Amino acid sequence: MCGIIGHVGVDDVKKALINGLQTLEYRGYDSAGIAYFTGDKIKTVKTVGKVSCLKDKVNKTAGNDLATCGVGHTRWATHGGVSDTNSHPHTAGKVTLIHNGIIENYKELQDELEEKGVTPISQTDTEIAAMVINDCYTGNPEAAIRKATAKLEGAYGFCIMFSDIPETIYAVRNGSPLVAAHTDKGSIIASDMVALVSYTKHYFVLKEGHIAKMTKDEIIVRDENGEVYGPHIHHISWDVAAAKKGGYDYFMMKEIREQPEALLNTIRPRIVNGLPDFSADNVSDDIFKNVDRIIITACGTAMHAGLIGKNMIERLCRIPVTVEIASEFRYQNPIMDENTLLITISQSGETADTLAALRLAKERGAKTLSVVNVKGSSIARESDYVLYTHAGPEIAVASTKAYTVQVSVMYLIAFRFALIIGKISKSEAADYMNMMMDTVDSVDKVLSYDSQVENIAKRLTKANDIFFLGRGLDYSLSCEGSLKLKEISYIHSEAYAAGELKHGTISLITDNVPVIAVATQPDVYAKIISNVQEVRSRGAMVILVTGAEASVDTALCDHQIVLPETDPLFAPFVATVVLQYLAYYVAVEKGLNVDQPRNLAKSVTVE
Repeated sequence: MCGIIGHVGVDDVKKALINGLQTLEYRGYDSAGIAYFTGDKIKTVKTVGKVSCLKDKVNKTAGNDLATCGVGHTRWATHGGVSDTNSHPHTAGKVTLIHNGIIENYKELQDELEEKGVTPISQTDTEIAAMVINDCYTGNPEAAIRKATAKLEGAYGFCIMFSDIPETIYAVRNGSPLVAAHTDKGSIIASDMVALVSYTKHYFVLKEGHIAKMTKDEIIVRDENGEVYGPHIHHISWDVAAAKKGGYDYFMMKEIREQPEALLNTIRPRIVNGLPDFSADNVSDDIFKNVDRIIITACGTAMHAGLIGKNMIERLCRIPVTVEIASEFRYQNPIMDENTLLITISQSGETADTLAALRLAKERGAKTLSVVNVKGSSIARESDYVLYTHAGPEIAVASTKAYTVQVSVMYLIAFRFALIIGKISKSEAADYMNMMMDTVDSVDKVLSYDSQVENIAKRLTKANDIFFLGRGLDYSLSCEGSLKLKEISYIHSEAYAAGELKHGTISLITDNVPVIAVATQPDVYAKIISNVQEVRSRGAMVILVTGAEASVDTALCDHQIVLPETDPLFAPFVATVVLQYLAYYVAVEKGLNVDQPRNLAKSVTVE
């Protein structure tokens, strides 16, 4: 959700905060604001719109202010509409804070405060949090934070300044991520490493319930008991250039083209002596033993990676797998025990619903394995085992390379699992590994399809509805392709298992309605072609995506996209690039902001 940053050091903090917010803007772009110490007071500048609007306002109204300590926020609106008043930072008495998350019991707290004669001026839960902290403050910041957070229910990452304690920032979190570092430029904290990487490659994750006190000279972290805690320092392998566009118009295109490298970085370290191997991840083979049921839980794109994982695990391991939407799973009173393996998938490792599902599984004794992209994230820390994807930073809201590497890890899990329980031999596992590496070459080849897909995309920009069809692996992939299209082009799109057409869906097919049929699996190819004939006979404009071996009657479709030669089992890796390109070029043709689609944020850290 929202992007937050705090910095106290020796240089102009206003510039540092603006630069940091620009890297974090993918997390929210409804409004932005900063607050900083100048002289003996805290000054706040905030505005609706993007960080560029804030930058202009700061230059006009605060350009000459001397300041070396401050906090900044870019907002994705949850509580209260988009307005200057609802923008962060919020101030109550001596407390100024920024917030990522949602305070669930804000109304009850507001009622209590109003009984004391304290009334908010905004419609946000964040101002209520600031008021609660201020109400608890008697001169000891950490005591006030402890007392206040004990009253708060929900998710939060706070950076807090007290007007009578200059040049100091306090931070605390519950659920929402915060990473911090101390450098020769001072101390810095943010909701994402992309805001820190220009300063350092070494950082720590602030643990839930711990309070960080930041000055230009040091960061002191205290645990729930008030004891000084030495946090574990993490190291990142990518640099600031990896978080910039690299000459592309949009991050999304850059990230589409980074997929071969991301796949190699994720797969290659997990092939040892030609076999799938998780020993470097400290994932014990015991996790795959005595398992009679697997649950995969995730949200959005990650859930679609889980659908492919279900197909692969059931196909190879012959163990029942269910894929559950994390936001629904925890409220279904799910059946789990010590013979259940829960696999969670989350790019950020902070997805609130997925984290809650993980915690529920652990309470009920299930084994837990998580697939995440961020080291030290909440899901990574709380899972029994974790497999990190190595996508590097993904800035565009619409996930591309993060999704592909999630799928690759699900394949690796299926292969290792099947090998451990004796469902495939070592030679078979080695063959799969060779095919998987060959597939990376095919992904690289399909990147050259951009012009072909761009030309097809031009025919889709006026569509009101677009439908995706597929069977088996192709249906799982179609779900992701449909999501990509709708989230960045704003065209209504749905994916259907092709066999369901005659059970109601075909009534939606009329003249020139675009249908994107994915047909890469030989065992169901004839079936999907029959479905294509059905929609074609009702006037649909058909775009057919097939494997290289498929024989197609050219009259059957308006456009055919033939994938590079790939084993059908691995076709989703290659076909997904085509569907990503399609969504991208439709959005570009419509003149939309590809990286920052309306109403969406990159990381959903609230329920």
